[in-house]
Amino acid sequence: MKRILSLAVFVIFMACAEAEKSYTETAQIVVESFYEKDLPTLKEYTTEESYQAFMNIQDMFPAAGNENSNFNVLQETENGDIAWVKFTTAYEEQPETFKLIRENGSWRVTEIGMGENAPF
Repeated sequence: MKRILSLAVFVIFMACAEAEKSYTETAQIVVESFYEKDLPTLKEYTTEESYQAFMNIQDMFPAAGNENSNFNVLQETENGDIAWVKFTTAYEEQPETFKLIRENGSWRVTEIGMGENAPF
């Protein structure tokens, strides 16, 4: 009986546990939450510095509502705890690039440093 109960608790725990998002999934979440003005989600998937930068410019963009972002990855690369994603969306005409870092096991969009260039 204890074994069945332990197994049941384990299965429930695993079902409830959220799988880590990939860096490309994180980039898409950040783009969509920015344009949909979903601030709690945006904060969850960005570093504090990046979140503040997004907040400084967000009022310049109208809320997107529930329209399809058409998020499309053009290039991506990962090197340890740093990843880069170049993508297009329905929100912007030109491709954009995000730098992501892994913090506490989760990917977060961060600021690109002065003089730092994407690897592609």
